[in-house]
Amino acid sequence: MESTGLHWLAEAAPDPESCREQWERTGLGLMLLPAGRRWDVLSVPGRLGRPVLDILDARSRGPVLTDFGGESVGFLVPVGTAARWVGTGVSTAGDGTWIVVPHPGRCSRGVRWLVPPDGSGRLNDPVLLELALHEAAARLTDW
Repeated sequence: MESTGLHWLAEAAPDPESCREQWERTGLGLMLLPAGRRWDVLSVPGRLGRPVLDILDARSRGPVLTDFGGESVGFLVPVGTAARWVGTGVSTAGDGTWIVVPHPGRCSRGVRWLVPPDGSGRLNDPVLLELALHEAAARLTDW
């Protein structure tokens, strides 16, 4: 799974082969990759994003990132989602932005996978993600 996920992620790079070689040769834990080519990213505060993972069905979840302190959770979604997304407290990364992406099989400082890419190309469904965000937000306000 690690190698397949790595190859899938590298396809977003301007030079995928060079990206794969560098990632595999150097063992670097992190790479800077462009959003908006293969996926966009929707980031939410960690206290909201972690419950969303519990709500989403494990079989339909796509890749999910978090920062080292768990302050932010980023969901990889289909290209174009960032440009259309409207939501309070949601940061988007789409065409023209770059994000730090961890190696799918290695621990790294700063960013890690909560749900690593499996190489299939499966992404988080924006409709299901929005519903899960609403449900998680409602649960937080019920406390």
